[in-house]
Amino acid sequence: MKTETPSLADVLKALAAIQADLARMGERLAAVEAVQSRPMPVPAESAAPAAKPADPLTQETILAIGAAIAAYLGKKAHIRQIQLLGSVAWAQQGRVTIQASHALNTARSQP
Repeated sequence: MKTETPSLADVLKALAAIQADLARMGERLAAVEAVQSRPMPVPAESAAPAAKPADPLTQETILAIGAAIAAYLGKKAHIRQIQLLGSVAWAQQGRVTIQASHALNTARSQP
């Protein structure tokens, strides 16, 4: 296989193209750095909305939760506190369960 040696004109042309690309990248970098160097505005209020007070649980709801716990555990349990958890905790636990169910094959046979 015969390879062609580029001429000096081809090399200079490629070098000029590389220098032009480098200049454009330098301009883009300067623009990005200028945007990042500006201080971010601080909002007057916190980003999270104020949490509304939780509705009080009715006696019927507390009894239903206690019955569900007793059915699950098989014995009566003393309820000390009932707290509503957001969906983030449920989603995280779901991801943990899914990832734990994947069997990782650590003993692989090497050819």
